[in-house]
Parts: sequence; structure tokens; C-alpha cells
Amino acid sequence: MNTLSTPPRCEIRARQTATTVTVYQAYRPSIGLPAARDGRFPAEWKRDRMTWIKPSFLWMMYRCGWGTKEGQETVLAVEIARSGLEWALANAELSHYVRGVHPDQATWKRNLRTTPARVQWDPERDLDLNPLPYRSLQLGLSGEASRRYADEWTVSIRDVTPLAHEVHAAVRAGERERAAALLPVETPLELPAPRPVLPAEAPVA
Repeated sequence: MNTLSTPPRCEIRARQTATTVTVYQAYRPSIGLPAARDGRFPAEWKRDRMTWIKPSFLWMMYRCGWGTKEGQETVLAVEIARSGLEWALANAELSHYVRGVHPDQATWKRNLRTTPARVQWDPERDLDLNPLPYRSLQLGLSGEASRRYADEWTVSIRDVTPLAHEVHAAVRAGERERAAALLPVETPLELPAPRPVLPAEAPVA
């Protein structure tokens, strides 16, 4: 996943094909295991609540503690249609007000109420889950975006909890090269058109 040069400050990096992008989420087993088994989210998964997807495997590991945090014991790799992610980004707003991106706070708040997706840029993580000097995308989906994610965009769902545990074990054993080799290959995501929420237009504090 890492390269010799430092990535841009804000950049979407993901495991991807020509038609799909993989994102990560972590759930309690009662949701995660049926989702991986059936390739779709179970009825218990609430489509009317905001759900956050993360293209970065290591940021997901930071968030779920390598699959050890309560309620996040099952780590899922959700392969979604690339067109779905592009739609979400085209219909997204930044999760926080940024002077120079938004004309004023009132406009930002109005957009936030009417858009079905939220973009947040958080520090990427290394193998020790320490912050890096560049950012990774977290994408919140609600309303129409959440429903389309679950019912239209999802191509496959895999349980990658064993991978999370294997990478963590290698890190703890000091086998950093092996741990790095196990990581999913994540490359910069090319998008059809710039948006205010996308890297070149999204300064961060």
C-alpha cells in the first residue's frame, strides 16, 4: 500500500477494479457474519441510519482495534460498484465547515441537511496505527445513499477478520515486512470530475 513518495494530503486510495471499489466496515457478529455468509446485509442492518464506509484497511483497523473492540468484532470487506461510490461523492458534503470551500456556514449547513452523504478526511494510519501526515477518506451514507449502498451497489461481502488478526499478530511479533505484504493493495482512485468534497478542493485543519 505504501510508496516511496508521500501521497497527497487528501487522496482516496482503495483496493479497486475497473468496475468496483472495496470499502471496510466492522460490526458485531450478529450482523457481520450473516452479511458475509449471504453477500448482503441482514434485516437487522438499519437502512435508515447513517453508515460510514472506509476505503483504507489500516484506518479500519485503527477504528475497530484490529477487530477486538466491542461491537466491531467482525471486519467486512464490502466490494461495491464504482459507479455507486462516484454517485455518493457527487452527492456529498463535507462533514465540517471549511472557509474557502463553502461561501458561508449557512450554505454549508443547508447542504448538509439535504445531501445523503458526508465526507470526512482523517489521518491515515501506519502498521502501528499511528497517524500519518496525509489523510484518508471516511464516507458517511444516509437516506437514499445508505439504501442504495445496501440494496444496489454491493457486489460482494467478505469476512476479513482473520486477515485483520493475522496482520496484527505479525505486527506484534515484529514481522513488519510480512505484515505489510499481507495488506490489501490500495491505489489512488481516479474520479470523473472534481467536487468540493474531493482532495484538491478539501483543505483540512
